[in-house]
Amino acid sequence: MPLRINAHPMNQLSNLKESPKPAIADPKHPPRITRSSEWVAHFEDSAARQRPIPWELGAAVTDEELSAISDSLRAWQLGETSDGSHLMAAARHYAHSIGDPEFPAAVRLFIAEEQRHGANLGRFLDLAGVPRARSNWGDSLFRTIRYAMPRMEIWVTPVVMVETHAMIYYHAIRRATRSPVLRAICGQILADEVAHLRFQCERIAILHRTRPEWLRRITIGGQKLMFACVTLAVWTGHRKALRAGGYGFLLFWRSAWRRMGLAWQAMAPGRYRFAGPPFFPRADHVVSPMKSPQPR
Repeated sequence: MPLRINAHPMNQLSNLKESPKPAIADPKHPPRITRSSEWVAHFEDSAARQRPIPWELGAAVTDEELSAISDSLRAWQLGETSDGSHLMAAARHYAHSIGDPEFPAAVRLFIAEEQRHGANLGRFLDLAGVPRARSNWGDSLFRTIRYAMPRMEIWVTPVVMVETHAMIYYHAIRRATRSPVLRAICGQILADEVAHLRFQCERIAILHRTRPEWLRRITIGGQKLMFACVTLAVWTGHRKALRAGGYGFLLFWRSAWRRMGLAWQAMAPGRYRFAGPPFFPRADHVVSPMKSPQPR
């Protein structure tokens, strides 16, 4: 069955207007944390319900459009193509530590969905005669951040930030082209990213559940500094494509912070009901270091 996300703050990210109403939590009826088994069912359902892409039309993109977006699209496509082996090793170790045996299956399906995005973008680049990128400074920086410390939280946090920017980026790309194929690819990615963000934000809520509020505030402060740096890096690497899609710097900056604000709301443990194991892990395992290789 499709995951029900209508009552969740992350659902507002699917609204690409620039001034949606802020999410309001209902303290009497907080949403329940989604179990890993439910995420498995969601990702399996999503894989079976992919939107049609009119590949038979070819790339159908103009030289002018390619000039504005191709370099950026090559870099973003590269970031969607990891095999995820390091992430799977980390997920298995973390799942064992908190007693959530279905979490690795959910992560494996999440990786497969990201790889599907990369495959579709790569196929479009091939149709357009644009060579795929083999390396990119932004992708390398992203991986370095995630490899910096052996903790699940260090994997999840930059993913939330990058996927928050992805919501803006693919909206811009969809507006920057008339290619039916590329517009369909962007539409599918945008639909998938809403659930991806919820998946990651709920995991952070689980990780932060036993963290004192004062320490969580410090954590969020550090995340805000990191997010500012990521936002500037994304603009530096992709500003030509973003401008082609109607995003000047100020609109991009405001949009990024507004969407990340929704993500921070969704990371707050107090928003949720935690119903039974594995959502009551031993305190020493909530943010325990991982000895396994780092995520992609």
